[in-house]
Amino acid sequence: MQQDCRHGRQQGGCNLLDRTLPEPTAAVDEPLTPISVSGVYWIELAPVLVAARDFYPQPLTVGDGGITRITSGEADLATNAETQLLRESVTNSDLRIIMTVTEGFFRIVGRRSAGIETPADLKGKTIMLPRKTSANYFLVAMLETVGLTEDDVNIIGLAKEKDGQGGMAQMSGYLARGEVDAISIWEPEPVNAIEQLGDDAILFQDRDLYREVFNLHARAQDLADPEKRRSIVAYVRAVAEASEALKEEPTRYWDHISDISGFSLHEIEQSWPELEFPVQIIPDMLDVLEREDVWVAKELHRAPRSREELAKLIDRSVLAEALGGHNDR
Repeated sequence: MQQDCRHGRQQGGCNLLDRTLPEPTAAVDEPLTPISVSGVYWIELAPVLVAARDFYPQPLTVGDGGITRITSGEADLATNAETQLLRESVTNSDLRIIMTVTEGFFRIVGRRSAGIETPADLKGKTIMLPRKTSANYFLVAMLETVGLTEDDVNIIGLAKEKDGQGGMAQMSGYLARGEVDAISIWEPEPVNAIEQLGDDAILFQDRDLYREVFNLHARAQDLADPEKRRSIVAYVRAVAEASEALKEEPTRYWDHISDISGFSLHEIEQSWPELEFPVQIIPDMLDVLEREDVWVAKELHRAPRSREELAKLIDRSVLAEALGGHNDR
């Protein structure tokens, strides 16, 4: 993706994007301790998938599942958006963000024929989204910009699986048939909705207001284990290499991403501009967690955590070690 310093949000320039990575991991002196990696099969998982197949020095398969697979003991590393970390870390404080894999820019797609031309027009409208997710929070953030709250709209959850099609894949159909007025979701369902609605589609996106921060996570106890840490560092380095490869020649890897995710090459191509691979932990990660934890806390009927408490969920030392920098844990 474009190395644009995240629209001015980075601090101190594009040092991690511009730096030269160490030589590719073609071999290691000693076999690495086995690790298991998991991630929900969305397009934003691309660097994790490519790293496992093409850059990690030992055979590795990425399992299907998010951050709860770490806490259940099924995986050592797993991806998820920041929203799910905030939910899961309340009872599993050992979780750590060790790398931002992808930044995903969400879109709300609505029907002009439902009387929607501006975000303010969402008031009173029926909006479909997966509840308690980053897509839910994105809608909340957009509504706030026009003085609205969740109580001002009618939110409905995803439909049950039908004819082998999951609820997420049915969202564009519900919108096109007029059964809902808008949808809030990550790619590629906005692509499908836009194509079905044609000129009736109205889009809302604010990249400076919100982007999904799709992170790779580990447990602090595993990062403290020298042998397991060595494997984790090697894998993070592989994800960094895969990210650079995806920026330079993305189409080379789309067949593999399509095979694993089940999304078509067309869906991947049309969704690609809405993804960026930062090869770092985003500089404002703590700000994102602090701001969003207010919403998560309200939903879970608890008090928001302090900035100091949330800071413990971020460990930048692994990526620094993987990129050959200083270990500043």
